[in-house]
Amino acid sequence: MNLVENEKTIKSEKIYEGKVISVKIDTVELPDKKYCKREIVEHPGAVAVILVNENNNLVLIKQYRKAIEDYLLEIPAGKIELKESPYDTALRELKEETGYTASSLTKLLSFYTSPGFANEIIHVFIAKDVIKGEATPDIGEFVEMLEFPMETVLQLIKEGKIKDAKTVTAILAYLQFYEK
Repeated sequence: MNLVENEKTIKSEKIYEGKVISVKIDTVELPDKKYCKREIVEHPGAVAVILVNENNNLVLIKQYRKAIEDYLLEIPAGKIELKESPYDTALRELKEETGYTASSLTKLLSFYTSPGFANEIIHVFIAKDVIKGEATPDIGEFVEMLEFPMETVLQLIKEGKIKDAKTVTAILAYLQFYEK
């Protein structure tokens, strides 16, 4: 079956436009000629960065996330701005959240976060040849930079103390595909 024929969009209605996301409701025709509605969150995409510093530790960010009313340990990450490449976003977010600059980045992977209702894609990079500097978080962004040996990070994942999907995915992919 042709995927385009799987769900044909008949009507699309934007119901919310925010700073970070927009929400639309699409009416689609299914292969059996029935109709249904799809609620879709549109997101410009994001980046995340694996940073192993000069002490051979993985750099993580501790940040409060209102959606879950709790703090999360995450790799540095952020939203792609209009007309900004994922590569440039990764360099910018790395500097803003950690103070580190990288002479180059290597693309590790890209993945969709929740394709059942959102189009957000995250591009994961590995920071290379890093130099420590001063963090410059965005207004309203309060982060604490922490560093851990990789063995500790894996234990924190196993114990459920690192629950952020992009962070878990990126770290495990890094260890599986890059650190060989």
